[in-house]
Amino acid sequence: MIRAYREIYLCKAQSALGDAFDYAINACKIPGADFAKLFVASTLCKRMENGEPAVLAGMSGIEIAAQVIDETTGRQPDAVPREHFGRSKEYWIGWAVAYYQWYSARSYAEIFQALPYLDLVYLYDTLHEADISKFADIAEARMHERFPETSLKRLRTAYGFSQAELARQSGVTLRSIQMYEQRRKDINKASADTLLRLAKVLGCSMEALMEK
Repeated sequence: MIRAYREIYLCKAQSALGDAFDYAINACKIPGADFAKLFVASTLCKRMENGEPAVLAGMSGIEIAAQVIDETTGRQPDAVPREHFGRSKEYWIGWAVAYYQWYSARSYAEIFQALPYLDLVYLYDTLHEADISKFADIAEARMHERFPETSLKRLRTAYGFSQAELARQSGVTLRSIQMYEQRRKDINKASADTLLRLAKVLGCSMEALMEK
């Protein structure tokens, strides 16, 4: 299974994003749905997705939230972090989403499309004391509902190829084809050679295989 980055950074990433959401929403009084959009629009979002140690292990949640707000709105928050004992609802949302992003290697933008902030609020009551795998299962189901079929799968089935047949004719490994279709690997980051091999067999352009 492909993960977004090394597992040694996972706990820190979860804690940091949990604290970022808690600080932005409860201390800075930014609506949760708005902060989710600001986070996705920030450069820190992509850096967390890519597993940059300087962010995952080098920044606190307060620092992440402050930089996101400064970068996306042009204002520096001066709210004092509130004291909290245990995990708030807002903390849990950031914590859980960070886990699923690591688990699935999907982008935060896709995750928040499939699971808008208010949906995450509704999930809190039933899932915040459950094993995180239950949240991952629900998130995975929502992702499949929101993004039911990749371009690769649509083109492959249109040509009547099985995954194994496409692998045989293209020279791209069966595992890679499975991962691309499950969105466990990002086909937009595939090598030009891989895209060209698939495109030739499927009679399409390389661009047609890319995910929008």
